[in-house]
Amino acid sequence: MGGLATALALAKQGFRHIDVFESASTLGFVGAGIQLAPNMARILDKLGAWSDIEREAVDLKDTSIRQGSTDQELGHVDLTYIRATYDYPHMVGHRSSLAGSIYEACKREKTITFTFATEASDMKSFGPNPSFTALPRKGGGEPYPVSCDVLFAADGVKSLVRDQMLRLHNVSAKIVDTGQAAYRIMLRREDMANDPELLELIDRESVTRWIGEKRHIIAYPVSNKTIYNMSTVQPDLHFAAAPSATYTTKGSKPQMMEVFGDFCPKVRRMLDLVPDGEVCEWKLRVHEPLPFWVVEQTALVGDACHPTLPHLAQGAAQAIEDGAVIAVVLARLPEVSPEAINKALRVYEKVRMVRAYTLVELAAASGRAMHLGEGAAKEERDRQFAALKSGKGPVPDKWADADVQRMIYGQDVMKIAEEEFESIYAKL
Repeated sequence: MGGLATALALAKQGFRHIDVFESASTLGFVGAGIQLAPNMARILDKLGAWSDIEREAVDLKDTSIRQGSTDQELGHVDLTYIRATYDYPHMVGHRSSLAGSIYEACKREKTITFTFATEASDMKSFGPNPSFTALPRKGGGEPYPVSCDVLFAADGVKSLVRDQMLRLHNVSAKIVDTGQAAYRIMLRREDMANDPELLELIDRESVTRWIGEKRHIIAYPVSNKTIYNMSTVQPDLHFAAAPSATYTTKGSKPQMMEVFGDFCPKVRRMLDLVPDGEVCEWKLRVHEPLPFWVVEQTALVGDACHPTLPHLAQGAAQAIEDGAVIAVVLARLPEVSPEAINKALRVYEKVRMVRAYTLVELAAASGRAMHLGEGAAKEERDRQFAALKSGKGPVPDKWADADVQRMIYGQDVMKIAEEEFESIYAKL
């Protein structure tokens, strides 16, 4: 998402030669559901990519937080005010629709060129003209050098560019094992058709979260309510001995059923609809905060610099914010020189770093609150949930908390970058 958004935002700002290198052979998008928050929608609308996404997304009206074992509602939050407050709704959709719409918008820009099945194997220089060796995948040709004026590394949590950047400066930012893993499940409407309780779920414009000790499931309809998306988080039992490069593994349906064996019958019926052999488990990893995102004329984007847990539904949105701010600051260069480019990229870093890392920590804290076992802390969390029924107090599930939403959705990072560019740039 970060790479596509950066390319599109740069094109919209008038940059004329944008090359995107992608390690996959095609952008035949796969994936699960994704939350489409107002701060993301605002940017994509400015970039001309929102309307296609909105057309098949589901506009959320509320969220229900429930005890996993009993299906008892712990808390309920009305979300209908979001559109009026922030000019955009909080929607949910399919990840392929989000990425595909941004890609189609990129293809309409004649200044963007895509090269597929190619990786950046090693960095030759971070500036003043960043260069790397492009390595086509097996059978795609010989490696070749690439140089540019500015390089953006949106190569994910396993970023090779980040690792080389940090080694150059003798900085260690280790990958952090969260001890958590996730199943991502897509149920078809026809799979749920014979169960009235399940049909009621897919027909509601609602996010439901079932929580239990060290585990939860979040679920909502996507693709015009033809698919019910379920994402779980549970203790990692299968990656502990795996190499750090391993992030997915073939899952076991009986093991998945056992992990959530004490959850309510409704949840277990949905999990039982997953076909045997189609269970896949994802390792949830992050890395320590970085002291910098920019070296010379090279900058990190998205998960390469601020990977996050999914509990705040802001991973893709924050990567898209990165790309939008990058385009704003580079469009305001007072001169075109390596020094000016570096200073502009450092403005990007200044605008984005504190916000991104604040949300990374908030996502982790929200996950900890959802996964409490029996005890005083859980009792206090459930008291806060109960208070919501009278419209009072904070929401322990932080993505649904009005104050947190104000902090996230109420900030227009493009506007902030535009307004603060000159003052930040002058101090660098």
